[in-house]
Amino acid sequence: MGGAVSAVSSNGVYSFTKPNRESITLLEGLGVEGDVHAGVTVKHRSRVRRDPSQPNLRQVHLIHEELFEEVRGAGFEVAAGALGENITTRGVDLLGLPRGTLLRLGDEAVVEVTGLRNPCLQIDGFQQGLLKEVVRRDADGSVRLKAGIMSVVLRGGIVRPGDPVTVELPAGPHVPLEIV
Repeated sequence: MGGAVSAVSSNGVYSFTKPNRESITLLEGLGVEGDVHAGVTVKHRSRVRRDPSQPNLRQVHLIHEELFEEVRGAGFEVAAGALGENITTRGVDLLGLPRGTLLRLGDEAVVEVTGLRNPCLQIDGFQQGLLKEVVRRDADGSVRLKAGIMSVVLRGGIVRPGDPVTVELPAGPHVPLEIV
């Protein structure tokens, strides 16, 4: 089970979007080298305000490229890195993975899925109305968050567009993703 990396992105300063790169280097226990969100403890501003000593469960943000095609159908143009993700994938049902799933990225890097990204109002600041596209209600009324998943780096390495993504599910029972 797997897919491929379609883009990699990072930014050394706080900004909603992240420029695409030829490669990124994942650092074990820290995140993306040179990215503003790398670190052992939380780096997202709202979480730092609440408790700066919290562990950083959001070291690497991944989004499935198929989301961009979906929102294009609703009139939005979104490209890799535009929603602040570090790794854009293709062919992997990221949102359907259970917590604890391992993603092998390229030859060396391994991340562990920790949870869902919580979409924020900055998404509407990027393109008005887009937030409603990435936060949907299913027919039963349950909320579905589609703005990607978060992970921590278990093994570092270089990740490039075109690298394979191999999915290793944890031993059962599988725990659905929640916001981290």
